[in-house]
Amino acid sequence: MSDSISNQRQIPSIDRLLKVDEVDALVHAYGRDLVIEGLRVAADRLREEVVEGPTSDQESADPKNRLIADARVWVEQLLTPSLKPVFNLTGTVLHTNLGRAPMPQECIDAVVAVSRGASNLEFRLSTGKRGDRDEHVEDWLCRLTGAEAATVVNNNAAAVLLTLNSLAARKSVAVSRGELIEIGGSFRMPDIMKRAGCKLAEVGTTNRTHLKDFAEAVDEGAAAVMRVHTSNYVVEGFTAEVDDRELGNLAKENEIYFINDLGSGALVDMTKFGLPAEATPREAIEDGAHVVTFSGDKLLGGPQCGLIVGNRKTIDRIKKNPMKRAMRCDKMTLAALEATLRLYANPDALVQRVPGLRLLTRTEQEIGETATSVIDAIRSSVPEQFEVEVRPCSSQIGSGALPVDTLPSRAIVITPQKRSGRVLASLSHSFRSLPTPVVGRISDGALWFDLRCLEDADAFVTNLESFGSV
Repeated sequence: MSDSISNQRQIPSIDRLLKVDEVDALVHAYGRDLVIEGLRVAADRLREEVVEGPTSDQESADPKNRLIADARVWVEQLLTPSLKPVFNLTGTVLHTNLGRAPMPQECIDAVVAVSRGASNLEFRLSTGKRGDRDEHVEDWLCRLTGAEAATVVNNNAAAVLLTLNSLAARKSVAVSRGELIEIGGSFRMPDIMKRAGCKLAEVGTTNRTHLKDFAEAVDEGAAAVMRVHTSNYVVEGFTAEVDDRELGNLAKENEIYFINDLGSGALVDMTKFGLPAEATPREAIEDGAHVVTFSGDKLLGGPQCGLIVGNRKTIDRIKKNPMKRAMRCDKMTLAALEATLRLYANPDALVQRVPGLRLLTRTEQEIGETATSVIDAIRSSVPEQFEVEVRPCSSQIGSGALPVDTLPSRAIVITPQKRSGRVLASLSHSFRSLPTPVVGRISDGALWFDLRCLEDADAFVTNLESFGSV
C-alpha cells in the first residue's frame, strides 16, 4: 500500500501541468476547460493503474509526459466527429443505416449557400411579406407529380402520421391485411394508425383482398381507404389485390379519402434506366388518390424528407394540422430538395447527375474494372492468411425500394484460410477503423466488399495506406 501511495504522489497536480509549455499549447488549441477535463481523466486512469499494479512500461514512463499524451488523445478523440463518411461496400445501395441516397453536388452546394447566413425561408422577396417555406418546393412537386398542391415534412413516416391524423382522426381507415407492414425500427402501420387517432379497419386476408372487402368497410363507416407500399417483402403465389383505380373510384363514389403511401418515391419510370418498374406519384394521382406520400431520400435521390402531394383542398387541410409545425423541414433540407427536384427537369441527364441512380445503373463491366483497380491494394493490406479474390454477387436496391429485385455486381471476397468468425470480425473491425471506414458484410465465412457503390477507386486505395496502423 505504501508503494501505491508513493507512486500516486508522483502524479503531478493539474495546476502544475497547466504551467507546462506542451499543455499551454493544448489550451490554446482546444480551450482550458476541455484540456483540464482531459488531464483529470488521464490522472484518474493513472491512479487506477497504480493501485492495480503498474506494468513495466508504465513504471518506466514519466508520469508528466504520460498524462499530457493521454490528455491529448482524449481531447482529440472527443472532438473527432462521430458522424463521418464511409465507403458503403455492403451491397445495399440505399442503405438506411448508412444514410440512404447520396446527394447530388447541386444539393450540397445549395445547402452550403443557405447555411452561411440569412435566407428567404419564410419571406416572399416579391412582396416583402411573410411566406410559406413549402413554396420553395411545391411548384416543382406539382410539376413532377401532376398534383394540385404539396407539402413537406421530415420523413415519410411523419408524412403518413400527419396525413392520417388530419383526414381520419377518430374515424376508421380501411387497409388490406397484406399491407399491414412493419419496417426497420419497429415502425408498424397499426401502431402509426393508433398514434394518429385512427381506427384500423383490416380488410381481406394476408394474401387475397378484393374490392368488396373495401366496400364493406366503407359501408360500415370507413372515412378513408389506404394503399400501403409493402416496402420490405412481397406476397407471391395465390394472391389478389385491388387495383388503385378501383380504389380511387370507390373513394370517389362514397366521397371518402383514398390515401396512397408509395414509400420509395420514384418520380420517373425506372424501366427507362434498366431498373424494375416502380409506381410513381403521378400514376397514383391519375388513379384517383387524394393524397400520395413518399420519401425524398430513396429512389428520388435527395435529402431525408417526407413528401405529401394531392388535391389542393386535401393538402390545405393537412397543412392546417398543428402537428405540421413539429414535423416541418429546415432550410437546409428544403434547399437540398429543391436542387434535387430541379434536376428532374432534364430526365435524360438524371443518371449522370443523381448519384443514387448512377450507382443503381452501373454495369457489371464497370464494377469489374473497379475490382481490378483495387484488388492488389487490398491484398497487400490484409495478412497473408487471407485469400482475396473477385466474385460475382447481387446488390440490393435497399430501403424498401423494390424489395425482391437485385442487381448483378462484383465483389472483393476476403476469406481466411482457416474458417474463424472471430478472425473475420476482427478484420472487418480493422476496415471500419480506417480514416474513412470501409463497411462490408460477413457472409458464407468471408468478408464481402460489393463494389457497386465504389466510384472513387483512387481515394479508396489511398485510404488503405493507413491499414497497418489501425
